[in-house]
Amino acid sequence: MKIAVGCDEAALVFKNEIMVYLQSTGHTVTDVGVYDKTPVLYADTAKKLCDILENGTCERGLLFCGTGIGMAITANKIPGIRAAVGHDIFSVERSVRSNNCQVLCMGSRVIAPQLAVLLLERWLECTFDGGPSAAKVDRIMEIEREGRGIEQCKE
Repeated sequence: MKIAVGCDEAALVFKNEIMVYLQSTGHTVTDVGVYDKTPVLYADTAKKLCDILENGTCERGLLFCGTGIGMAITANKIPGIRAAVGHDIFSVERSVRSNNCQVLCMGSRVIAPQLAVLLLERWLECTFDGGPSAAKVDRIMEIEREGRGIEQCKE
C-alpha cells in the first residue's frame, strides 16, 4: 500500500520508527515531514499529507503529533478527508470499517511505537464495510458539500 506519513517536531522520533516498520513490511512510504526538531505548525504538515491523498499519490495517511488530536482536527477540515485519532484496536478498526477513514492520527505522548505498530497492522488490513454505515458516511460528505465545513470557518 502507498502510505503518506507526517508529523510535527514532538513526534519526529515516533514517525521515523513507524516508517522503518512500514518499509520493512513492503509498504511504499511518502514522508511529508518534518525532518528535524525545529518547531512547526502541525496544521501545515496535515494539509500537505491530505493534499497527497486527494491527488491520489497515496491511499492512506498517518499523522503524528503529541496527542494526535490537532492533526485529526486539521485533516478533517480538508474536503473529502476523514481522519480519526486511534489509540486502541477497536477505534482504529471502526475508523475504517464504519467511517471509511483514510487518515489515522496518533499521539507520540500517548502510546509507544510498539503499540502503534500493532494498531497500524489492524488499521491497514481493514476495509470499509459499507452496509448501514454507508448512509452515515454519505451524509458526512453531503454536509461537507453543503459548505458547512472549512469555508464558513474562515468567517
